[in-house]
Amino acid sequence: MNTPQLVVHRDKELMAQAAAARLITKIVDAQASRGYASIVLTGGRNGNGLLAALAAAPARDAVDWARLDLWWGDERYLPGGDPDRNDTQARAALLDAVPLDPARVHAMPASDGPHGADVEAAAESYAAELAKAAGPENHGPVPAFDVLMLGVGPDTHVASLFPELPAVRETERTVVGVHGAPKPPPTRISLTLPAIRSAREVWLLAAGEDKAQAAAIALSGAGEIQAPAAGAYGRSRTLWLLDSAAASQLPRSLYPPASA
Repeated sequence: MNTPQLVVHRDKELMAQAAAARLITKIVDAQASRGYASIVLTGGRNGNGLLAALAAAPARDAVDWARLDLWWGDERYLPGGDPDRNDTQARAALLDAVPLDPARVHAMPASDGPHGADVEAAAESYAAELAKAAGPENHGPVPAFDVLMLGVGPDTHVASLFPELPAVRETERTVVGVHGAPKPPPTRISLTLPAIRSAREVWLLAAGEDKAQAAAIALSGAGEIQAPAAGAYGRSRTLWLLDSAAASQLPRSLYPPASA
């Protein structure tokens, strides 16, 4: 596990714009070095804010969208096209406006898909899709994502891994069905911590006063069962991107004064 790096921005708008610029650079660098990039998207207000900022960024045209693989960290198990689904929101914020290769956009299964109400079968299907995309160089059952983004919930949850629930305790499977989530809808699909940790870089996004306590808990050495965000880290880098409100309960010693 590497030591998390923190970047604190003045407000959520600046955080979204800076994170979008950072993501564009990562994608372009990966495409230049090996021809493609692989990114895991997150939902929620911060994840969608980042995508909207990326859509508005003039530098977005530097990305070769046809050579970008997109995955999701979790999904609400609802019918396809439901406005509460993460992939529906991502398409509205960015994806429908850029020339992606549809075959490289890997949305998680919907509840009106071939698996019906069986969320466990849907999770197994997504795990199989990840395994198929993983090459020998990945040394595991998921691709080595360039960047995996996660929004941090007020209760420290990431993806759909909530404190104390069975999904956060999973050590073998890469994707699980989630039952009884404490925020609606209760049924979801989520990557597990082992899958998250396969990423080269993990970025955790937190903006707003309601995220301040969660950030403080996760960065204070808490255990991952009680604070799932504490267990989310990348193989080469773990980056926390916060606004000043979300960082308000953190000691300044954790981040440099030069943070924007």
